[in-house]
Amino acid sequence: MDFNMKKLASDAGIFFTRAVQFTEEKFGQAEKTELDAHFENLLARADSTKNWTEKILRQTEVLLQPNPSARVEEFLYEKLDRKVPSRVTNGELLAQYMAEAASELGPTTPYGKTLIKVAEAEKRLGAAERDFIHTASINFLTPLRNFLEGDWKTISKERRLLQNRRLDLDACKARLKKAKAAEAKATLWNDEVDKAEQELRVAQTEFDRQAEVTRLLLEGISSTHVNHLRCLHEFVESQTTYYAQCYRHMLDLQKQLGSSQGAIFPGTFVGTTEPASPPLSSSSPTTAAATMPVGPSVAGLAPPGEAALRLEEVSPPASGTRKARVLYDYEAADSSELALLADELITVYSLPGMDPDWLIGERGNKKGKVPVTYLELLS
Repeated sequence: MDFNMKKLASDAGIFFTRAVQFTEEKFGQAEKTELDAHFENLLARADSTKNWTEKILRQTEVLLQPNPSARVEEFLYEKLDRKVPSRVTNGELLAQYMAEAASELGPTTPYGKTLIKVAEAEKRLGAAERDFIHTASINFLTPLRNFLEGDWKTISKERRLLQNRRLDLDACKARLKKAKAAEAKATLWNDEVDKAEQELRVAQTEFDRQAEVTRLLLEGISSTHVNHLRCLHEFVESQTTYYAQCYRHMLDLQKQLGSSQGAIFPGTFVGTTEPASPPLSSSSPTTAAATMPVGPSVAGLAPPGEAALRLEEVSPPASGTRKARVLYDYEAADSSELALLADELITVYSLPGMDPDWLIGERGNKKGKVPVTYLELLS
């Protein structure tokens, strides 16, 4: 009991001494041992790594699970060391609703058949999303959490110990300074000076040892960056695989709907040629085609897919032509189309009777139909 009481009294005394030293430093009434510039840089780099890792982790969690209630539930399951229950993705839920709607509205009707096809595609999209979330969580989120909950906690603990050692060291320096001042006034050798010097030597040794331990941990942040870099590459790879799967599933669906739409709505053109990259255009194809110069009608000209275009009879309109920049590579499906290369400039114009999604393109002595969505019309 006496030993415990003495230990508590000693700990209280040390805490009080540190508190006094810290307060006097804040008010500029005590000297403070400064760390070298390299050490300060390591501290700043570690703090920056921790802050940005937290932000990236939180935002990636939002990306993978936008529902905040679901994120809280997953967090609680992890803290309780329990398996997170499987959750239906939004795509899978949409697929379920579409399938049920088709069953009730008539699975043999055109609308019901299309609902079933879209439902199957949405189900595949949901499964791809589930795989992406699982892979990203293991390969990217888990290493970030391990750093924050493991390595960073160790670094923080050693930094607090270093701070305490520094306060002890500066308190010993202050006591030695006071002891020497008292000795000078008394003009006698004071035992307090010997005691203060001994305490200072011990405090300096402990401070130096703790500073070295902390320095080694801080320098290990470089290894953390290397590990996070590898995880980042794996995250990008999984995200690339996910979006590639989504594009492939939607392209297959587009082809299925295109063939069925042609049977339901005769005369309607639906493109089924797979583009080199997803066509993206800031302007509406119909609007872009409507602003093009229109030439005289050509005998036998019909919308793509209905009749072959006789290119030898096509000539630029009298009203003029326009220049266009190609946005994506395009491989011609037949001899009536013009193959395109990204970033090249071509001359384009429209003809009466053409499908609004297509234009006539010319490059040198070659001409053919080109899709509007692959072009940026220039003024």
